[in-house]
Amino acid sequence: MAKKQKEQPQKVTINDTEYSVDDLTQEQVSCINHIQDLKRKINSSQFNLDQLNIGLNAFMTMLTNSLEAEEEKVA
Repeated sequence: MAKKQKEQPQKVTINDTEYSVDDLTQEQVSCINHIQDLKRKINSSQFNLDQLNIGLNAFMTMLTNSLEAEEEKVA
């Protein structure tokens, strides 16, 4: 039968100091969870913002090209 390895306590580094999650209060763990979730949401929002800006630029380019093509037909 295989021996079960004892799980190492989860560690978190804050301001260059490593803490064991087991030693933190419930409020501190809750803050860490909120921070991690907010970082994830910020990264997701930045990704979405990048897509939106690229889409906006693409449509502006399409519109500009279309207007320039019409001007060339008139000229």
